[in-house]
Amino acid sequence: MALDQSNRYADLSLKEEELIAGGKHLLAAYRLKPKPGNGFLATAAHVAAESSTGTNVEVSTTDDFTRGVDALVYEIDENAFGEQGGLMKVAYPVELFDHNLLDGKHGVAHMTSLIIGNNQGMGDIIGLRLLDFYVPEVMVKNFDGPSANIVDMWRVLGRPEKDGGYIAGTIIKPKLGLRPEPFAKACYDFWLGGTFIKNDEPQANQSFCPMKEVIPMVAEAMDRAQQETGEAKLFSANITADDPEEMVARGNFILEAFGKYGNEKHVAFLVDGFVAGPVGITTARRRFPDTFLHYHRAGHGMATSEVNPRGYTMLCHMKMARLMGASGIHTGTMGYGKMEGGRDDRVLAYMLERDECQGTYFYQKWHGMKATTPIISGGMNALRLVGFFENLGHANVINTCGGGAFGHIDGPAAGGKSLDQAYQCWKEGADPIEFAKTHKEFARAFESFPWDADKLYPGWREKLGVHA
Repeated sequence: MALDQSNRYADLSLKEEELIAGGKHLLAAYRLKPKPGNGFLATAAHVAAESSTGTNVEVSTTDDFTRGVDALVYEIDENAFGEQGGLMKVAYPVELFDHNLLDGKHGVAHMTSLIIGNNQGMGDIIGLRLLDFYVPEVMVKNFDGPSANIVDMWRVLGRPEKDGGYIAGTIIKPKLGLRPEPFAKACYDFWLGGTFIKNDEPQANQSFCPMKEVIPMVAEAMDRAQQETGEAKLFSANITADDPEEMVARGNFILEAFGKYGNEKHVAFLVDGFVAGPVGITTARRRFPDTFLHYHRAGHGMATSEVNPRGYTMLCHMKMARLMGASGIHTGTMGYGKMEGGRDDRVLAYMLERDECQGTYFYQKWHGMKATTPIISGGMNALRLVGFFENLGHANVINTCGGGAFGHIDGPAAGGKSLDQAYQCWKEGADPIEFAKTHKEFARAFESFPWDADKLYPGWREKLGVHA
């Protein structure tokens, strides 16, 4: 049993509204389940101690100033989640958080080392999960935030800079195993109908598809597709690496290859922000501020899955990505695709896009920080998009449909067109079955994905005259 430090690291007389009004604390809400034999408040205080100035014993180096920057438990509800545990909230003084030597900015790496650091592995807990956090204005204004977002892509596409709408995209499939020529051809084939292509996160600089061979081919394929269609196209290239210098080298090479055709502004950089961390995201954000920074999050499920008793929620992940400066991040499909999630997950998009938003526990104001763009992927196709847009309430997103494009019965170009037609259908408020009668590619999506059509649009075969 850990030392009970609740007399120092808890003050249940503190009021949340007063802490927020004071503007001097980062607030965090956790789901806590102590191990048997450990009191809830004592364990919560141990979390606050481990997250700030304390340890599991009294030490001789503590002075009055140190006590003044203690993290404090200010609210508990032991039975909030039944068998899963209770709610605890902690107030972290802003003085605890790191500043850069070079420019005085805050960083997400240090912030997370406090609020989801060693406290996750303490011996007196079964579960500790960060549910939401609130960042005060004085800290929000001292993070990088995004420097580019979907507005920059709309500009390249010749669209309005407000409500420029849906960007139809894909992921080259199969995700691994294509050599340079077939990879570039797959890009070209999709671009004849669609707009945006992202590297799947495992696609990098493998021996069978070296970056120095495939990227110039993709750049040439983009140029041909743009000339043939008269439309601008976009490509998100994976520059993720362990070494920031390697990431910069990859970025420079890619920009040079596309710049040969005057298309350097048609490029985004994909960085796997979960595995590369804040260093990877910040390197790309700061070295390439004019390039859309596409935050992928492979592996995040080990921390953010709802079945995990530890880790943190997707909402927290979204907030951290915006603070770091992601131009766009994968938010999931809100129950419309293949990944876990539900319709209420639209709050993930709203927290990224809006200047203020109600989260699970805290109302977060972003104080003018540029928006981060929701990127939608994972089992989507044209048939699922109409309901997705209806649920979200807008279509200012990037969507990457791998199977939804390359699984289209008439090929990837038709797949790309079907996605844009789904957006048009929703925007017009049309009945999807009636709309399909005059839009071939959307209509053929019903035959391409009949299991979805059966579920979403019963009786579609008779209505569309499909007898197979």
